[in-house]
Amino acid sequence: MKRKVHGVLMVFATLFFLNGCTSLVITRVVGPTVDNLQRQKDVDLVCEGAPSFLLMIDSLLASKPDDRKLLITATQAYGAYIAALDVCGRQERAGVLSEKSREYGLGLLVQAGVCKGSKVPVDVMRRNLQSFGKADVPSLFWGAYGWAAWLQYQKGAPAALADFLRVEQIMLRVVEVDEGFYHGSAHLFLGMYYGARSAMLGGKPELSKYHFRRALGLSNRQLLAIQVAYAQSYARTVFDLDLYRSLLQEVLDFKLADRPDLYLANQVAKRQAHQLLQEMELDF
Repeated sequence: MKRKVHGVLMVFATLFFLNGCTSLVITRVVGPTVDNLQRQKDVDLVCEGAPSFLLMIDSLLASKPDDRKLLITATQAYGAYIAALDVCGRQERAGVLSEKSREYGLGLLVQAGVCKGSKVPVDVMRRNLQSFGKADVPSLFWGAYGWAAWLQYQKGAPAALADFLRVEQIMLRVVEVDEGFYHGSAHLFLGMYYGARSAMLGGKPELSKYHFRRALGLSNRQLLAIQVAYAQSYARTVFDLDLYRSLLQEVLDFKLADRPDLYLANQVAKRQAHQLLQEMELDF
């Protein structure tokens, strides 16, 4: 089965090079393949089989670096793959590939006119974002998503902390314009961001709690990454062990077949929840 998936992806890549028709490949191959990636039930298969597909995306972007649809697809694909690598025990590789996620996320933001690079002053970005509306939300969200995927591997570096402020502004604008976009995931980011530190260290736990609750409501509690992040970023920070345990148990009890379109993301969340509960039992 693994060889079959690898072979199919290589056929897609070959077809691209033979035909040279980028827009046709994006419409008929790349988009549907990314959707199918989220429907995969075997996380380990994704970890082993996705690189060929990612190489194809890289090749397409080399010829059309400003293609909005392709940049969105690239950030989605790399983000999904990085998350899978993390639970496959390949965190170092995930960190390396997060550079690509950042590159394509920033490329999307530059293409949309949000900024001219990663060093735009935060106040300038905040003002610029006021001109963006609902039609711009996919570019805003996925651009910030790709950037944030890289930031999580920077281990508190000063430059990364400044970048988080910029991503925060983008996600706040998404919430203002279309808070339900992609299952309320802008709220998910903000919940994690405000809950990452205790109140004594500058965190905002009550604001974190608000955003997580909004994300849970907007997703109908079916994007399990929200429960896992709520447990890690809020419940653990405020030492609410009952909430921590109940959120993670909810993830384990969820039937993956209820949301086949989120199978991969939810499978990743289940692995994370299982590990976190095991660690909790060891600690207590």
